[in-house]
Amino acid sequence: MFIGHWAPAFAAAAVSKRAPKLGTLFIAAQLVDWAFFTFAIFGIENMRITPGITAMNPLDLYHMPYTHSLLGTLVWAIIFVGVLVLARRDLMTALIGGAVVLSHWLTDLLVHRPDLTIAGGENRYGFGLWNYPAAAIGVELALTFGAFLWYVSRTKGPVMPPWILLALLLAMQSINWFGPEPAEANIVFYLTALFSFGLAAWVAHWVGTTRRHKDDRGLAGASPRR
Repeated sequence: MFIGHWAPAFAAAAVSKRAPKLGTLFIAAQLVDWAFFTFAIFGIENMRITPGITAMNPLDLYHMPYTHSLLGTLVWAIIFVGVLVLARRDLMTALIGGAVVLSHWLTDLLVHRPDLTIAGGENRYGFGLWNYPAAAIGVELALTFGAFLWYVSRTKGPVMPPWILLALLLAMQSINWFGPEPAEANIVFYLTALFSFGLAAWVAHWVGTTRRHKDDRGLAGASPRR
């Protein structure tokens, strides 16, 4: 799962005007991957390239207990909730952000081979859609397009910015699916992944500044007092 991770970010922004800004939600959706690739740089968690390990990509994610276990993801979600409570002083806003963080493990569960754990133990889980390209591509695109269209329908603002964001996500996903496979899991690979997350979050932040929730009438919608 790549751009499909951002589907819960779009959905959260659509469902409530109290949701964090779209850029913040994009960070939430990929927070555990931000942590994983940072940890991989320092050897705290590990992956390797194993051609053929799945039909769609060669990523052997063999050691990631602190980010991609269900318990680890829950801890990151709690941390994110705490940061948002301090920053926004709104528990509901923070809980929405935390739910988006937690969605990462669930969406990974759909596509990963069994390399996800509950708490870093030996039992590993994953439904393995990466071994069924047509199904994996269909699920990822359906999640992304469905959540994106819901976001656009539930917010108002200029037409072009969200479509520019969607075009960027589709371009990134096309490279992920159809570009050359990485030859080695090294710092260049890790930094490239982090750069892609940052670019998407930056553009999502810009999009969020151009739109507001339709339920948020704001000052312009208030009845003037006589």
